[in-house]
Amino acid sequence: MASKKSKERKYELADQLEELFDNYSKLFIVTVDNVGSDQLHNIRIAMRGKAVIYCGKNTQMRRLIRTLEEKGRTELDKVRNACKLNVALIFTNEPLGEMRDMILNNKKPSAAKAGASAQCDVNIEKGVTALEPSMTSFLQALNISSKITKGSIEIVNDVELLKKGQKIDASQAALLQKLDITPFEYGLVPIGVFDNGSMFSPEVLDITDDQIMHMFSSCLKNTAIISMEFNMPTIASVPYSIMLAFANLLAVAVETDATFKEAEAIKAYLSK
Repeated sequence: MASKKSKERKYELADQLEELFDNYSKLFIVTVDNVGSDQLHNIRIAMRGKAVIYCGKNTQMRRLIRTLEEKGRTELDKVRNACKLNVALIFTNEPLGEMRDMILNNKKPSAAKAGASAQCDVNIEKGVTALEPSMTSFLQALNISSKITKGSIEIVNDVELLKKGQKIDASQAALLQKLDITPFEYGLVPIGVFDNGSMFSPEVLDITDDQIMHMFSSCLKNTAIISMEFNMPTIASVPYSIMLAFANLLAVAVETDATFKEAEAIKAYLSK
């Protein structure tokens, strides 16, 4: 009976994934590290109507996607190869930039966890804490200077407890918990974007139209300069070559009796 239900569930997931790829042309590949089921449920609610989150085991997702590739969706190999570690797929037809921001904004404050890497620098300001005097030895073990003030522990100096990327040990995690400090935020983190057959990094979404036009104009100008320097006409250099030739013709017309319609106004102006 269990085996039958398992097969039915497998076919149901396969049909669901195929339907998502049929109905959506874009998707985000996101990591779901440290994201609990309640938080994921809330994110689903926040994104309802704009995106669908598909979670599953990597082996299962790769197998289902490979089946779609065999049916002719060969471009999905990029998505299959990205299904590694702890990831989920977010399908959407909305503007990618807006959806990326929505994904990143759905974060939840979290306490430091032993063994994890610090997301940012963590500093503790000096002052009176809610710690009991019995915690003095605990602070000493962390090389934190303290004293007893009116029955509570006072931290004497500002403490640089963690640097970004540093591995958190059990004592540091325990101290932050006792101080009721939740320095980190966890949520879905985009690591890849798939759009109409192309896979690229989420950072590409930060590129604006103005930046693209500026880069294109700069490349076009450099191409024209190189083409003219080596006397190799290109589409980029032809307009400049025509302008340069026209300027030379004007110079000749001004210095001689030769003339043409476009030079007459300049010659008349210079003759005054």
